[in-house]
Amino acid sequence: MIRLVVPITALALTAGAGAADLRALVAAASPGDIIRVPAGVHPGTVVIDKPLTLLAEPGAIIDAGGAGDAVRVTAPNVTIRGFTIRNTGDSLDRENAGVNATGAPGAVIEHNVFTDVLFGVYLRESPGSAVRFNVIGGKALDLARRGDGVRLWQSDDCLIERNTIHDGRDAVMWFSDRTRIVANTVTRGRYGLHFMYSDDNVLEDNTLSHNSVGAFLMYSKNLTLRRNRFVSNRGPSGFGVGLKDVDGLLAEDNLFAANRVGVQVDNSPSAVDVRHLYRRNVFAYNDQGVALMPSVRRNDFTGNAFVDNAEQVAVLGGGDLSDNRFTVAGRGNFWSDYAGFDRDADGIGDLPYRADSLFESLLARDSRLRLFLYSPVQQAVEAAARVAPVVRPRPLLTDDAPLMSPPRLPGVVLARGPAPAVSAVAAGAGLLALGLGIFGAMLPVPERRLREAAT
Repeated sequence: MIRLVVPITALALTAGAGAADLRALVAAASPGDIIRVPAGVHPGTVVIDKPLTLLAEPGAIIDAGGAGDAVRVTAPNVTIRGFTIRNTGDSLDRENAGVNATGAPGAVIEHNVFTDVLFGVYLRESPGSAVRFNVIGGKALDLARRGDGVRLWQSDDCLIERNTIHDGRDAVMWFSDRTRIVANTVTRGRYGLHFMYSDDNVLEDNTLSHNSVGAFLMYSKNLTLRRNRFVSNRGPSGFGVGLKDVDGLLAEDNLFAANRVGVQVDNSPSAVDVRHLYRRNVFAYNDQGVALMPSVRRNDFTGNAFVDNAEQVAVLGGGDLSDNRFTVAGRGNFWSDYAGFDRDADGIGDLPYRADSLFESLLARDSRLRLFLYSPVQQAVEAAARVAPVVRPRPLLTDDAPLMSPPRLPGVVLARGPAPAVSAVAAGAGLLALGLGIFGAMLPVPERRLREAAT
């Protein structure tokens, strides 16, 4: 059970001008007291070893002085509210943090601003805690040298809500079950959210953008992703969501847009008696909407929209999509490249959708062909497949009940345009471009220009 209200006594200690510093006030307080902390810079490390509530007056700052933690909590039922917390040490070995809580169940860290901190909030063995309404900014370090904006270690039943986390490494949950992560914004990090061995967790209404990976979920069970936005995560990995050995996933009403890969799936689910469900999600403008490793099975997709991804669905390294279903209970998905019709106006296409793009098939074999995406070369290859079906590949997937319109997500507007057509003139131009492209590939091209073209 998440503890949001800390019981306190009627006694309050108020630090006036010229009073003893905050560390002395904490040492003198009795369990359950409230300490109202005035404006000014209060040096750390502040050690809280009894149940207390620290309420900051506007302008109250806790400054670690560039060494160690700003606040260290070792008691249950501690609330820290309204401070600017800054200038921790930068030792990854010591895991210096703005608030470092160990063995502190029921901690409430709320409405604080963290600046120049290695780790923001670090909860060890502190179940039932809440971290909410904070702004957490990391140190100006290389990504590998940063700490995590929020880290939970063996802290079950916690709430991470409405925080803004930027320029850190991850927000990571280790061995922490039944955590709710709600309405947070995480930007410019490595993994916006990172789960390891953490079960029965819920991610709702979060925005994860401009990270290397929006969320990396690993070795965990029974996860729910609902109404999240994974946008422009394009680092070296570049996943909106990465799944590794996850058993039990419901992903619904999420937006995956402008990532390198919307969702990448590796051995998830791994248990043979588990199926994963993706429904009413939008995969739009990603290089790959969904990418699955060749051995991935038992994933169901229904009611989703696949809109103008360079590859709508990909199998990495070759293989097929056997036992992954794109029609569930008579309902498929919306595909922006579907060229069928709906004669009876029931919202479901009269012809199946088949992913049988020759260019995408070639791309799966050789990623260097990505250089020719959206070029006349791609048009020419697809035109050749239509004119000469003998070169057409076996469909990667078939959706027997494709939808004629996409699902509606709040704040997301999608409109289906007319199906693309390749005229005889365009096909001829494309074939000419293909020949020029093959010849051009034999000429030296500066590495910089090649990289720019590929991106």
